[in-house]
Amino acid sequence: MSRLQADHLFKVFGRRPDEAVRRLAVGDTDREELRAEGTTAAVVDAGFTVEPGQIFVVMGLSGSGKSTLLRMLNGLLEPTAGRVLFDGRDLTALSPRDLRTVRSTKISMVFQHFALFPHRNVLENAAYGLEVQGVPRAERETRATEALELCGLAGWEKSWPDELSGGMQQRVGLARALATDADLLLMDESFSALDPLIRRDMQDQLLVLQQRLKKTIVFITHDLNEAMRLGDRIAVMRDGRIVQLGTAEDILVRPADDYVASFIQDVDRSRVLTASAVMTGGATPADCPDGCACRPVGPDTLVADLCAVAARAPHPVTVRDSDGSVLGVVPTERLLAVMGGLGARDAGDQADAKTDAKTGPKTGQADTEAGSKADTKAGSATGSMAATQPKKELTARA
Repeated sequence: MSRLQADHLFKVFGRRPDEAVRRLAVGDTDREELRAEGTTAAVVDAGFTVEPGQIFVVMGLSGSGKSTLLRMLNGLLEPTAGRVLFDGRDLTALSPRDLRTVRSTKISMVFQHFALFPHRNVLENAAYGLEVQGVPRAERETRATEALELCGLAGWEKSWPDELSGGMQQRVGLARALATDADLLLMDESFSALDPLIRRDMQDQLLVLQQRLKKTIVFITHDLNEAMRLGDRIAVMRDGRIVQLGTAEDILVRPADDYVASFIQDVDRSRVLTASAVMTGGATPADCPDGCACRPVGPDTLVADLCAVAARAPHPVTVRDSDGSVLGVVPTERLLAVMGGLGARDAGDQADAKTDAKTGPKTGQADTEAGSKADTKAGSATGSMAATQPKKELTARA
């Protein structure tokens, strides 16, 4: 059973929300038309599942509806229509008292701006969720201390929030969420207020914790590189709707439309795509000449590491399974095309075309592959996800 399921969720603010949902569902209106009538459709027919132990990332620009969606998942906002199922239990059908119980024991939230109490020290802040649950003081301090140690804050328990750097304050917020041992973590742009270097450090911290704790996490971000780095699965939102749902590799190789394609044009593909996405299947590996420094790679080898191997090999790199069987090869032309911004399928077309020019077309091979959109660049998306210049993290004040 899925840990979390969103089933046809709508959230409409303003006049006659139920009527707006009906019109949206049948396609009689759109967001702009409703806005002109004084109604805001924040989330439109959103649906997905999150499996236990998975990091599910919801990504979109400001105003796309991602934070509103997150607040419906734990009942902070009531859906206008649709259901939220948590471990098979319909949260939208619970009484206010039962919903508060679920939120305090089963679901934790990490906010963008830390939300620490300035009059409580680090330990007291980390233990706050347990205090709300009525956990005895000795137990909650023990559990909060363990959570702070997990987050790299051992020794800072008696410090005050204003004595910590931004990254350390966010670690306190994360420790507070972990201390309750909740099954589901909701993270609303939790790293967005941090400088780039601190943000990457927090991403590393989250991935290390996830390997150990195997929590189910819904992570909201507007940063595509962050989404690609963290997400087991990613939902891309635009104008309240989920326009694409899939793995990072799916989205890079097969963008659903021009909007998604414009998003991914500046992504570092070498850190996302793997050998399995760019290899040519069914090809015969080349014979290595004497003194060849190449080595076979696995299907999960990142393209960045694949480039280092290809630079030393005078022939296509062989991709082998764990048992040594050949899965395919990666021609240099294909690797360069992918690094240059083409989708893996487009790169494959170019590499195959060069092979056909030398050896003739393969039997049954299609002349073209229709519908490829990966290198489409649309002007409809506003702004780019340009990274700011890294800043050195401020050291904590004594």
